[in-house]
This record gives sequence, structure tokens and C-alpha cells, in this order.
Amino acid sequence: MKRTSRDIRTANRYEVLRQIIAESPTSRQELAAATGLSLATVATLVGELLDLRMITEVGFEDSAGGRPRGLVAVNASGGALIGVDIAETYVHVELFDLALNVLARADEEMRPGESRPEQVVGHVAAAVGSVVAQAGVEAARVLGVGVSVPGQVDRDSGVAEYAPNWDWHDVPLLDLLAEHIAYPLHLDNPLRACAVAELWFGAARGRGDAVVVNLGTGVGAGLALGGGLHRGVSNSAGEWGHTTLVLDGRPCHCGNHGCVETYVGAPGIMRNLSELDPGSGLLHPKDQTATIDALARAVAGRDPVALKVVQDTARYLGAGIADLINLLNPEVVVLSSWVAARLGEPLLDEVRRAVARHALRRPLAATEIVLSPIPTDPVSLGAATFALEGALRSVGQRTVRNPRAGSRTAPPA
Repeated sequence: MKRTSRDIRTANRYEVLRQIIAESPTSRQELAAATGLSLATVATLVGELLDLRMITEVGFEDSAGGRPRGLVAVNASGGALIGVDIAETYVHVELFDLALNVLARADEEMRPGESRPEQVVGHVAAAVGSVVAQAGVEAARVLGVGVSVPGQVDRDSGVAEYAPNWDWHDVPLLDLLAEHIAYPLHLDNPLRACAVAELWFGAARGRGDAVVVNLGTGVGAGLALGGGLHRGVSNSAGEWGHTTLVLDGRPCHCGNHGCVETYVGAPGIMRNLSELDPGSGLLHPKDQTATIDALARAVAGRDPVALKVVQDTARYLGAGIADLINLLNPEVVVLSSWVAARLGEPLLDEVRRAVARHALRRPLAATEIVLSPIPTDPVSLGAATFALEGALRSVGQRTVRNPRAGSRTAPPA
């Protein structure tokens, strides 16, 4: 798809604000040097961000001679952003200021059988209301709510097209949420959310090509190619969890057999454990989180069964990641989401060893494999960043009433 001048300007706006968030306070000259944009372009973009009250002037830089350089910084109190992480077992919501500091958090447990759309919407509405109340922010200061939901989504129409773990088909999720939430709404899935979080604030920042492997109940790969998020023609890129790892292997919710997800997602890891030691006290058959937590504690205690489970899981994961490295030749592969965070360095070490057995030497030598450095929930952070990008996209565009979200958004480019 050909990029328009508006697309390029919006991407430049993202890059300038990303740099300001990372380096506040900073000068226009430093921004030009860091982004590769001309000083005139940076000055124009800084002016737009000042008009939006997303950044503020904060004085002048000491000068050894010549004209002092004006400094700008993020105006943290200039607005609030909400990120919603809808997962198979929970809804986690965080409210951020414009420096992307967390001001409030709320959690809603999703029990088995509570996955009907209206039930999920109820949990989201309750958690969003909770964070707004906790933070004490005025409604007018909330710039938007980013919503991440598992599966394939149409972000333009706000429809959750297919969520195999819940058997959702064409659920008008944003329409349902808009009945309870009066802020601008932005929908995507956790693969894109994790990738955006890493691009703005994490291990993919400043990298041209990155893969963010999302390890939770479901599994996928967020792709950042050429310095920007790669969505594919139908916003479906990254469904790596549903590529075939084992011919005629374990059945998957998607209808196929042997998918990556069935071996390295949380239920797959539970099955790895049960096949190795059916009576293991580490196994909580109806509780993924408790099982992964128990496994992580046992690995820290050098329990041989737990160590073998992590090693077996890493063998599968390493083979799949080697395929991504051979195919995409990324600068960095980031292990993200709650399973990766909980199993941590022991999983990372085993994955690196497994990848080295399968990946081609030349692309592997150019690739770093790391855990996500983001200290908060990367999916919520990425979802909030969708809302931030939505606000930045609308700069200078005529606004129209969006009846779905009760908000003001720009017409499509």
C-alpha cells in the first residue's frame, strides 16, 4: 500500500513524540539529530504537539556561546490514556498520563464459561470505571481507550472477527463497549499491542525490524518491519501461533493440528507438564496462572521436573522462533506477555540454546533475543498507545462525530 503524505507526517509525529517521551527535556536540534528529520520539520511537529498540550516548553539549554536552545518536555498532566488488556482469563486495565506513567490499575477475573461478549464488556466497563475513579481524572482529559482482544480484529469497524479460544465470530465489540464507555475507542489485538509497546518504549525502540513473541494463553508474533508496525492486508499478520509445528500434532482451537500455540501457550505448557509427570503437584488443571506460577517457583528451586518442562517448551519455542529469524531476519526478538514474564531468564536461556540449533548462522548472528524490558503490562501499554496514536492521527484533520464511541475522530485517509 502506497504511503500518503499524511501517513508520512503522522509517522514523523509519532517519532518526534516517542523521542520526547524517552529524552525529556530535549531541544528541537537534538530531536532533529535523533530522528533524522530536518530542523524545520521538527519545529513544525513540535508546534503541533504544543498546540495539543501534549508537550510543554521548559526553558533553555545552557549554551557555551550562541543562541540558547529552547527545551521541550512531555506535559504529563495534559491528558490521560487508558489501555485495556482482554485476555482469556482476565481483564486488566491501566490508566496512564501522557508520559505513560501508570496512575491506576484494575483487574477483573474471567472464569471459565464467562466469555460471552456481554460478559466481557461488563468486565471491561467496570474496570475502566474503576481506573478513572481511582485516578480522579476528569472525563474531558481522557484522550481515548485502547482495547486489545485476542484473535483477529477489524480495527476500522471495531469488530472482533474471530477469537478461536472463545468461538467468537464477527462480534461488534466497540459498538457494545460504546454503550457503556463514552471515550474514543480503538481496537486491535495483543500481537499489535505488544509490538507497539516495544516500538515506543521497549526493546524494539530505534530498531528497524523486530519480532515481538507474545506468550500467554494464546501465542503470536507482533511484527515491526522497516521501523513501523506490519499489519498485513487484512490486519492479520503475526498469526504465527497457528503455523504448523508438528504434523498431525495436538488439536488446536483453530481447527488444525500441531500449531505452535498448542505446545508453547499456557495450556500447551500445562500439557507438557502433565505428559511428563501426570500426578505433579505443580499442575492446577483448571488454573493456568497458578500452574505457570508454580512452575516458575519450582524452576527457581531447581526442581528437575520443572526444569525439564521449561526445557521441552523451549525446544518447541526455539524451533518456531528460528523460523521467524530465518524468514524475517530481524534485529531483535522480544519474548513478551505474562508467560514469558513469569518464566523469565530460565526460559530465555533455554530458548536461545534451542534457536541456535535451528536458525541459519548468518541471520542468527544479527539477531538479539531478549525478554521484554517493559515493567508494566505490555498489552495495556500498547493498547493505550493505540489511543495516543489515534489522537496524534487526528491533528490537522477535520473531525466528525463518531456515533459508535461518542467521540470525535478523523475520517479515514
